[in-house]
Formats: sequence, C-alpha cells, structure tokens
Amino acid sequence: MNAPSKDEISAVLNAIRDPASGRGLVESGIVQGLVIRDGKAGFMLEVAPGQARAYEPVRARAEAAVKAMRGIAAVTAVLTAHDGPPPAPPRPEPQRAAPQGIPGIKHIIAVASGKGGVGKSTVAVNLALALAALGKRVGLMDADIYGPSVPHLLKLHDKPRVLADKRLEPMSAYGLKAMSIGLLIDPASAAVWRGPVATGALNQLLTQVAWDDLDILLIDMPPGTGDIHISLTQRVALAGAVIVSTPQDVALLDARKGIAMFNKVAVPVLGIVENMSTHICSNCGHEEHIFGHGGARRTAEELGVPFLGELPLHLAIRVGADEGNPVVAVAPESAQARPFFEIAAGVLERLDQGAAKPPPRIVFV
Repeated sequence: MNAPSKDEISAVLNAIRDPASGRGLVESGIVQGLVIRDGKAGFMLEVAPGQARAYEPVRARAEAAVKAMRGIAAVTAVLTAHDGPPPAPPRPEPQRAAPQGIPGIKHIIAVASGKGGVGKSTVAVNLALALAALGKRVGLMDADIYGPSVPHLLKLHDKPRVLADKRLEPMSAYGLKAMSIGLLIDPASAAVWRGPVATGALNQLLTQVAWDDLDILLIDMPPGTGDIHISLTQRVALAGAVIVSTPQDVALLDARKGIAMFNKVAVPVLGIVENMSTHICSNCGHEEHIFGHGGARRTAEELGVPFLGELPLHLAIRVGADEGNPVVAVAPESAQARPFFEIAAGVLERLDQGAAKPPPRIVFV
C-alpha cells in the first residue's frame, strides 16, 4: 500500500482549525518539519510559549487524523514553542547588544543535538582532537551545566587554577584546552539550578577562562533547545553549529528542531553528523545497521545543509570514552578514528568558506 504524499497529509492537517487564528493548521503556518518515509510520518506544531498545554488536544487530533490515513503505519507529532509576535498593544523592547566574539578566539562552534543519548559529547571530544591533529589550536568548553561529561571523557580530575587576573586557567588534555562546570563542583553533586543561575555559570565559563590564542573553541552543548542555547546565541558570535544525530527518525525529528533554532538566530549550520551509523563487530567485522542508516544524510539533503559524515558504533570508541582515552588521541590511525578526521576537514572547509550566509528558516508544508 502506497503511503500518502506530503500534499495529501498537508490537506488533512489543514482541515483542522488553529484555535488562535481560525485558519487551517497549515495555512496558519504552525505545521513544520513534515516528513514521510517508509509509512511513518512526523511533524511539529510550532506554538507560542505558554500555549503548549492548550494546544495538546490539537496535536492529538492532528496525530490521529494522519494516523487514520491509508498507508500510514505510525505518526509522531511534537509541540514546540518559540517566541511569537509581541502582544497587542505593542510595547517597545530594550535594545539587545549584538553577540560578541571572545578575545583571542578566531572561531566558536557549537556542537549540538536535539536530544540526549546520541553520543554528542563523544563526538565533540574526538572532533576537537581531530581538529588539533590537523594543526589547529583548539579548546573545548562543556556547556552541559546539568550533566557535564567532558571531564570524564578527557580523564580530568583536578580543579582549575585561578590566575593573577582572577581568570581560570583551562585544563590541558591531549593538547586541548578544556573547561567544564564539572571541574568546579563536586562530581557527585547534582547542579539543581534554575535558568538564570545556569546561564550565569555558562557566562563564567565563556568570559572568565583564559582561553587565549585559539583557532577554534568547540562548545559541547546540552541536549535540546533551552535556556543555555538561547543565552549562548545572544551573548556569543558563533561561527556555526555542528548537529549530531543517530539515523533514527525520532532523533532526526529533534535534530530538525535544533537546526530550526539555529536558523532562527542566524547561526550557520556547518553540517550534520550521523553517529552510530553502523555497528561493526570487533570480532568478525560484520556490519549491521542497528539504528537504521542514512537518515541524517537524507535530512541534510532535505534541509539544504551539508552532510559531514558517518561515525560507527564500535567497541573501541565506547571503551576509549569510558576510560578517558578518546580514540582519536590513542589510535589516530585506526579505522574508527578516520571518520573524525574527515568530519574535521569538512568543518574547516566550511569555516574557510565563511559559511557565507545562514540558510533561511525552513518550513515544510
């Protein structure tokens, strides 16, 4: 049985009224990221902040309507909230300072994912090491205030030293400069902080660390698109973002949200990385696509952003991460390390091109 087309699904969604505008969901512009593949459909309903609960019945109705279509096996509909137009009557807003660079750092790149569990931090660490091996002066900042993992991945345990100018001296590991909130608090404690406190800690890591003389600072972002992401893009002029995802549809749906967020704040997406793309048995060499394969490449093509490469799910990468011995540092000539170097070369190529203009906001209907 053939699956319906995007136009057919859009027609079904547009038959449902948007309670705010009275128009169809598609016509009102809240349907985004519509995808259909192998009988599975996914889309987002973008609503104003604070309206998610009110729109939950609309989301459920839209999901049920698409699921009832012939040829549809499964549907995932997600509510996502973004700032809408100011309420009436309009009030003048204070001017916000434009994002600034950090003295001594040429390029700042965010490594992000729409969801957790896709291996983003492992990718960030090995990507930083690959960039350093290609001759760049590289720093790595762990912006995951609530779940910092860079200290473990780089086997860092000591507290950073306070310099004479009151800045923190970044830690050194495998030729990288590194800093994480995990180095400043008890690793057994949980950072139970509200948004303003978390963003304050982020600002400290950005501005009160002696990064000094770096070609590239990679920022390992927390999962999602929350306060940390918004604060970072408002404060710091990012050269671009690298999106990490697994091939699964559910991970790619969240990755699309991350790309949409960076588009909204005019940060160029340097490309998408497909992690855990294939599993290669360490005993027999058999290759198997446990989480599917090629989904990130297809998503990159659909959204018009570069595809940077595929990374395997391999025992050597996992063991190296658990032991604080990243594969790019301890086995740079291995087959498992090679894709990281290829991805690093792709990132440098995009930086050389200046990532000219960020892509426009993409809406699929």
